[in-house]
Amino acid sequence: MIVRISTEGQYEVSDEVYDELNALDNETVAAVESKDEARFKEAYDKLFELVRRRGTPLAGDDLHESALILPPPDLTLEEAEEQFTGEGLLPD
Repeated sequence: MIVRISTEGQYEVSDEVYDELNALDNETVAAVESKDEARFKEAYDKLFELVRRRGTPLAGDDLHESALILPPPDLTLEEAEEQFTGEGLLPD
């Protein structure tokens, strides 16, 4: 599966990572809904860490359709309220 980190690029991530990504996405949604900035930052940072650690960066000219697009790493809680709603970025 292809994951794009806005402002950074695309990563190829194995399908086995989907459940971990989904769990972190759900945690991020819960943090946003509770307006818990520290919890949001922790969960959101873990999303990036997982993609960077378990994914393989793709060359800038190697464009594929992304299954998941993560907003920029410096996203604020206020901005996240528009992005992380309902099922989050990944449908359950």
